[in-house]
Formats: sequence, structure tokens, C-alpha cells
Amino acid sequence: MPEAVIIGGGSWGLAFASLMRSNGIEISLWEYNREYVEEIRKTGYNSRLLPGIRIDERIAVTSDIQEAFQIDPDILILAVPSHTMRSVVGLVVPFAVKSKNLKSIVNLAKGIEEETLMRMSEVIRTQLPEHLSTIVTTLSGPSHAEEVARRVPTAVVLAGSNDESLTYTQELISNEYFRIYRSPDIVGVELGGAVKNIIAIASGIVSGLDLGDNTQGALLTRGLSEIRRLGDALGADPNTFNGLSGIGDLITTAFSQHSRNRHVGYQLGRGKKLNDILTSMHMVAEGVNTTRSIYHLKDKLSVTMPITEQIYQVLFNDKPPEEAIRDLMTRELKEED
Repeated sequence: MPEAVIIGGGSWGLAFASLMRSNGIEISLWEYNREYVEEIRKTGYNSRLLPGIRIDERIAVTSDIQEAFQIDPDILILAVPSHTMRSVVGLVVPFAVKSKNLKSIVNLAKGIEEETLMRMSEVIRTQLPEHLSTIVTTLSGPSHAEEVARRVPTAVVLAGSNDESLTYTQELISNEYFRIYRSPDIVGVELGGAVKNIIAIASGIVSGLDLGDNTQGALLTRGLSEIRRLGDALGADPNTFNGLSGIGDLITTAFSQHSRNRHVGYQLGRGKKLNDILTSMHMVAEGVNTTRSIYHLKDKLSVTMPITEQIYQVLFNDKPPEEAIRDLMTRELKEED
């Protein structure tokens, strides 16, 4: 029986554990929050993150990282927020390097590290020896944890440079309700997954202000143009953004009731302050930190991203959302790109 260690017991980590367990994979899951671990052990549920969804009792859940690696995993899943990735990988490396069976390391986080402006796979690889850095992959696409946990049919894309690792992971995890496609363009897949969260915040603002379908259609179209421009500057394949990790994830995150980033934007549109919104949330809205990272990355690369610029001003400089929209609409007129 294949064995997997999952690092992170948030909603996505738990959903992924249930997915893999349904494929007959032995799962050991590490979660730092001891309250979450104890609730799952006692009741079989995490009432905050996945209410009403029972966690398979055969999934071994622990807050002890050494206990999590009592098995020798064939696959390692990193399901932690982007801002904690570097520190968490530092905890995992001493155990991962001892593995004799490890064939794939899968990143599930969608973000850009603020201090270094690195993508998640870059953050992970810098801490691994060469023989492990080559098997790092990133999974992205329209895949809310709440729906995956309920076995709603879902399609995603897995990107990396090692064909053997990609194929192994694809065949191990795919099943009748979760379909994985392969891609060699890890740059494009990671950028699409990160920047769409900024556009989702903007989409939430549009809804919170009770604006219309015209506005949403324009926002998503021009938002996709921003993602493509940044991708072009970093050498991504432009076709990637027409796929699951681009327009697919963008549409889903911008409109879904499960989207934390859309929720943040909606509350901003309703006049609430960012700190109050984030304090009331149990889960991380990656788009907030990502907005800051992408704001600095676009400046470094001299990429024009006006929506990102305005969302940054709204989030961190208290710019009224109505003023941000007006400034977007009254920019210098140009040809469509």
C-alpha cells in the first residue's frame, strides 16, 4: 500500500487526506494546531474548517512531526499557507532526506513569498538537496476544499519538471471524482494560482458595492490580462492561463461562496475594515499577502498591473473601493491587449 505524509491539517490538507485515503493510500497527517488534532481524534470532525464532513478514522492525525514520519512516505504533500511554507519545510527536511521511497513532493499553496518574491516551488527547492528538489511539483486549479471533501467532480493541473514524478502523482491521486492533468509549466501554474486571488478580492468588492455583471465581466477579463503580462515577464507559457490554473481557477475563486478572498473583498465593499475582516476569519485568505508580494514583484519587473495596484491601495492604504474603481475606469485610453 502506498504511504503519504500530509503536512498541514487545514481544510485543504484534510480534504486531500480524505481524497487519498479513498484511493487506498495510508495517510499520516501533521497539523500544528493541537486543538484541531484533538477534535478530530475525539469526534472525527473539524467543526471550524470542514463542518459536517467526517474525517476518515484511518487517517493518522498528529501534532508531533516526528510521529508523522514514522512511515516512510512515497509522496509528501505540503498543504500549508504560503507565508509559513519556508519555516514548515525547514521542519520537514530532516525527515524527508531520510526517506528511501519518496517519489514526489506536492505543493498545494497558492502564493508568493513576500520577503523574497519567490514562488512556492522555489521556496521549497532552496531548502532541499538536489535529488529531492527535482521532484517538487505544484498542484493548482479550481478546487475548493469543501467540495473535494464532498467528492464533487473536480479537475486540476499538476506542474513540474520531472516527468516520472508528475506521472506517478497523477496516477496515484486521480480517481472518479478528482482528475489531474500534467503540465511542464510550473511558473505559469503557480502565477495563475497566486494572482487570481487578487482578482477574487476585486470581484468581491464589486459584489459588495452592488455593481453589475458588466463590471464583473470586465474585471475578470482585464484581470486575466494582468496575469498573462506577469507570466510573460517571468517566462511562463501563455497557453497555461487558458487552462485550469488560469481562467478556470480565476472564475471559480471570483464567484464561489467558498472563496475566502472573495469574502474579504465583499466585506471591504460593504465598508468593513481589513483587520476586522481578517480577525473574524478562521482560515487564511492568501490573496491579502499575495497582493503585497505581487505589487512589489510587478514594480521590480516593470509590469503594468492596474487592478493589482488599486487592490493594494485599498488593502494597505485605506483607499475607498469606489475611488479605486473610478481610477481604473478613467485611466488613459488604449488598445485592448
